[in-house]
Amino acid sequence: MKAHTLSKENTVVLIIDLQEKLLPKVFQPGRVTDNTILLIRFARITGLPLIVTTQYAKGIGPIVEDIHKELAEVCPLDKVEFGCFNNQAFKKCIEELDRSRNTFILSGIESHICIFQTALGALELGYNVHVASDAVSSRTEWNWKVGLDRMRRAGAIISSTEMMIFEILKRSDSAEFKAILPSLR
Repeated sequence: MKAHTLSKENTVVLIIDLQEKLLPKVFQPGRVTDNTILLIRFARITGLPLIVTTQYAKGIGPIVEDIHKELAEVCPLDKVEFGCFNNQAFKKCIEELDRSRNTFILSGIESHICIFQTALGALELGYNVHVASDAVSSRTEWNWKVGLDRMRRAGAIISSTEMMIFEILKRSDSAEFKAILPSLR
């Protein structure tokens, strides 16, 4: 498999469907919340584009409060499609990004449904996909693991939030590293 290095120039952070009625029901919701917040803070510090979605917000509710507080002015794109790349508003948002943004970091729920179908959609269109394995989950541990395995087999890179942050930063003497360091402790 060809290596797809993450960088500040090529990466987009995608936060998928971390909503009130579903997040509390997934395997290890605290792990998902903590690592998603870390990704959001990191995206802000480094200037990475951040896209947030909800799945049928009318029925499943808004983004959970802890994560919503971190998003400030980011307005979630609501969808009924499981895979983000099947949603027209999402595709329009992606088209508006700089063409060098060819790599997605995926975070959210559920690993075996919306994360999986979004990863496949991105891969089919030629994008690179990195999945923050500690920032995704499903209602069962089994489905979380099956989702990660299927994404890996499809060509996504399965990683961890901290590993991706350090890969993008590349060094410890930057202002960005110093800014994110308190959140890493």
